[in-house]
Amino acid sequence: MLHYALIFLVVAIIAAVLGFGGLAGTFAWLAQLLFVVFLILAIISFFRRAT
Repeated sequence: MLHYALIFLVVAIIAAVLGFGGLAGTFAWLAQLLFVVFLILAIISFFRRAT
């Protein structure tokens, strides 16, 4: 999931450089959403293994 977040971030940066602001914003939002989901799942996984 972190891999896809980084891909969306790179695509957002490329779209922003090329002048596609709306598309860049959408991809940046998707990258942020996937990163937050990754963090939540990583924390849950950490605490399940710690017990």
